[in-house]
Amino acid sequence: MNQAATIDYPSYSSARTHFRQVLDATGSGRSVTVARDGQVSVVVPADRLRHFFFHSVPPRVELSREDGRVIALMAGRPFVSEGADVADALADLVGTLREYAEDWEARLQHAPNHHDNWGLVQLIKLSSDEEILEWFEHGGE
Repeated sequence: MNQAATIDYPSYSSARTHFRQVLDATGSGRSVTVARDGQVSVVVPADRLRHFFFHSVPPRVELSREDGRVIALMAGRPFVSEGADVADALADLVGTLREYAEDWEARLQHAPNHHDNWGLVQLIKLSSDEEILEWFEHGGE
């Protein structure tokens, strides 16, 4: 049997009725769309979405030393942290990004200078602290 690469549900009700099939299809790598009020959404496994953002959102972390402290900043983004050593500075940067993701969802997503950070916020929300640290070192490749 030949399966379509994409399964389209024309309504929320239809997708809800077939929710098991929605999850089974996405688990096997198929794309699933759901339409509601003129908007089409895609159902994607979280690990696949995180993997995509890991490789497509560059972290651009730069480290420097100043007055005996390590400074970690993300070039081109308004995030900077510091610590006694590299591990402390990066851990503080993880905390800064987590706070930003919360603020972005609460109010910043509609601000013109923050709107395009959707991918970054999704990566942060879908990642553990250890995965964010790995992203600092290997992400965007």
